[in-house]
Formats: sequence, structure tokens, C-alpha cells
Amino acid sequence: MDKYVCDICGYIYDPANGDPDNGVAPGTPWEQVPADWVCPLCGVGKDQFSKE
Repeated sequence: MDKYVCDICGYIYDPANGDPDNGVAPGTPWEQVPADWVCPLCGVGKDQFSKE
């Protein structure tokens, strides 16, 4: 699965890890991350992420 990086702060969303602190279970591919999810470091939306 592809990783995605925040264009603003550099946070990397890794589907293998997910973001369990914010309700995204490990193993969740980027396409299934909720549309209202935001970067846990800087708070921008999914539209500010690029495929790594």
C-alpha cells in the first residue's frame, strides 16, 4: 500500500500503521481514510497530502 506525505509538515501516513489515536485502524488504505480526517501534526485535510 502507498504511503502519503503531508505537503505542509512532512507527516507520513503509513497504511500499515494507520492513525489509531484519531480513529483510523492499522491496515486502512488511504482511499478508506475518512474524508474529514486531518493531519495529526498540523491539522490540514487529506487534500494537502501527496503520494510518497
